[in-house]
Amino acid sequence: MKLILLGPPGAGKGTQAQRLVGKYGLVQLSTGEMLRDAVKAGTVLGLQVKDIMARGALCPDDVVVGIVEERVEQPDARKGFILDGFPRTVPQAEALDRFLAGKGLSLDAVIELRVDEQALLRRIETRVAQMRARGEPLRDDDNAEALRERLRAYRKLTEPLIAYYRQRGLLRTIDGMAPIPDVTAAIDQVLSAASVAAEDKPKRVASRVKPLAAKAMTRKSPKRGGTAGSRTGKDKMALRKPSARWRPSPA
Repeated sequence: MKLILLGPPGAGKGTQAQRLVGKYGLVQLSTGEMLRDAVKAGTVLGLQVKDIMARGALCPDDVVVGIVEERVEQPDARKGFILDGFPRTVPQAEALDRFLAGKGLSLDAVIELRVDEQALLRRIETRVAQMRARGEPLRDDDNAEALRERLRAYRKLTEPLIAYYRQRGLLRTIDGMAPIPDVTAAIDQVLSAASVAAEDKPKRVASRVKPLAAKAMTRKSPKRGGTAGSRTGKDKMALRKPSARWRPSPA
């Protein structure tokens, strides 16, 4: 099973991804986590994106696409994966489609968690306050201004993905403001429907192939010396009209 979770920062994608990992044995591929790990480790990539992430801006497409492609090819992702935070732009989605097609793979569903932005800001502010009260470390982008910048970037660049995947019949929208168990149940319904559709696809293909094969058989030319009533090669020659290019020689 190969899924994408869409939604603005704080929509609950990470929470739902963890539940799906536990239930279906999938691998959660979070570009945010992968990039933060690179920053923490001080890698070349981490140094390249550190300031970008601190501002709440989006990283360049080629950087993000490369890190995702490399991760998807690892053995633990063969059973299935959830892409969380990727793709974020239509060019990234197109690059993902090309990559999966080259591997003979395709997405099973794209789930959008739709939320109210003002309620989302309040939710994030509450979460940050709780983390501070518990003495937990905060990320550089765990602040109101960075969140507003990320929401602006989401509206500008990521929302076109909704139309992109809707046109491909993959998009399923869920109320992300509902209680967490209700969101989980709604996602399970989407995945059950996607699983049934995937199982039925070979049957639908076979049902189309059989009539086409039978129709092709009826179009075959009769063999020479065939059944009574069929024309032989000589009969056809006798009935054939003179070619428009041919002229009889003068007497």
